[in-house]
Amino acid sequence: MAVLFKSLADYRPAFITDDFIAGVTLAAIAIPEQMATARLGNFEPQFGFYAFLAGAVAFLVFGGSRYLSAGADSTITPIFAGGLALLAGGAPGHLGVLAAGLALWIGLWLTIGGLFKMGFIADLLSVPVTTGFLAGVSLHILVSQLPAAMGIEGPSGTMLEKIASLATQLPHSNPYTWMIGLGVLAIVIASERISARIPGALIGLVLATLFTFYGHLQDKGVSVLGAFSGKLPSIGLPMLSFKDYLALVPMSLIITLVVMVQSAATTRSFPSQANQPPDVDQDFIGVGVGNLLAALFGTFAINASPPRTAIVAETGGHSQLAGLFAAALVLLVLLYGGTLLSFIPHAALAGILIFVALRIFRLPVMASLLAQTVPEFLLMAATFLAIILLPIERGVGLGILLSLLNGLWSVSRARALEFYPIPGTTIWWPPQPQMPAVHEPGILVIGFQAPLSFLNAYGFRRDVLAALAHRGESVHLLVLEASSILEIDYTAAQILRDVVQQCHARGTRFAIARLESLRAQAALQRFGIDSLIDKDHIFQSVDEAVASKK
Repeated sequence: MAVLFKSLADYRPAFITDDFIAGVTLAAIAIPEQMATARLGNFEPQFGFYAFLAGAVAFLVFGGSRYLSAGADSTITPIFAGGLALLAGGAPGHLGVLAAGLALWIGLWLTIGGLFKMGFIADLLSVPVTTGFLAGVSLHILVSQLPAAMGIEGPSGTMLEKIASLATQLPHSNPYTWMIGLGVLAIVIASERISARIPGALIGLVLATLFTFYGHLQDKGVSVLGAFSGKLPSIGLPMLSFKDYLALVPMSLIITLVVMVQSAATTRSFPSQANQPPDVDQDFIGVGVGNLLAALFGTFAINASPPRTAIVAETGGHSQLAGLFAAALVLLVLLYGGTLLSFIPHAALAGILIFVALRIFRLPVMASLLAQTVPEFLLMAATFLAIILLPIERGVGLGILLSLLNGLWSVSRARALEFYPIPGTTIWWPPQPQMPAVHEPGILVIGFQAPLSFLNAYGFRRDVLAALAHRGESVHLLVLEASSILEIDYTAAQILRDVVQQCHARGTRFAIARLESLRAQAALQRFGIDSLIDKDHIFQSVDEAVASKK
């Protein structure tokens, strides 16, 4: 059951000043970022503000983390922008309704995931796949924003065609636009290096706007946002057909998994209490309700933001009131700042997004993967290529599939190993180069260091029988060292029964030692293996099992 206003537990009035300062700093970061992210998805700036308001209000009520900031996010926006554009068929009005419908699905999946304690889903994407995914998203952001930074029309076609077109149009770019885009990028990078608390994006946006306005750069080809609707969102469910809602399901599942991964990573990186594990499931509910509220506001999906969350934590915020103060300032800008915001050059927003793209491109992680594990580097590269060569939502889906297959492959490679006694101790250990392999006459100890499942059960049987044959002597006792067997599924249970029966047919007693997992113990009873082995053949240590023979 969700706990309401969890971040306000044990709140003290003395915290209000700190939360207000953190909220002002958060708003200074969020205002330009939310506008830029809205542009990334081909939406008007106010929709980014709506997304931030939805995330702040919902997370205050339903979230668990004291610091997490939810709103429009540049990680997920490129994923759904292209897919929604195809579904909209060129109708701008329909694009917004589809985006709200997608947010509704994502909100439902996240809320259900939180209520049913499905935080483990966030662990399904490995670091190599996540790194490749972010690198691909980074390239998508760069290619989508370079035209605005260059002052040229955005190219169409595949990713490779767009890159080729940008290269050919480089001589035709607008120097003033370049100056603005690169200038804002430089300000944001410099501010970030000095202190994350400095609102470099806001400073760059203000300077770029003043430079454009007083330099009359619109007359020199610099495009600006122009007037937009500075009003509150209308509340209501997205009016879509059943067919449209159904078409959004696959994309919503992919983005939900990405949101789960990023939300869980953000919560774990900035724990509310140092001595307590973060409540990932509660935060899923908070972000989920935020997406539901975003759908009612008619805007696009939201996500947890690691950089904004870091700002709240580093500026002394104590609760989600910091997000509420930030939301109030965003609301004021929305209602009364439309005229000023209309002079913001597109190139300035592009500079902010290019900074985001460079920040999520994890080159040090890539170098580490290449140096330490080439297979996982290739997994990262495959994910990156899938995202840039395929439609991005399909590429992300393929990356998720690759991550799961890599995990399954790792489990399926588990081998049964013969354990040997360490002289002078009661410890039995896998073979080590520095440790001589000393056989105990008539005794074979086999260890299996993974859950026993259909993925590896046949290999387990093959290895055990091969070890029996390799000894070339009468083995009176076979001990399965099972400390790493956390689970036994139906297929594995049948294979294990067969191994036990083959041992008995050879005149070899079969014993199990160190089966510590309660789930695996229950599986022995459920599948009738404990009666086949007899309870007096289940031991708490290998040494105890070996001593039973003597």
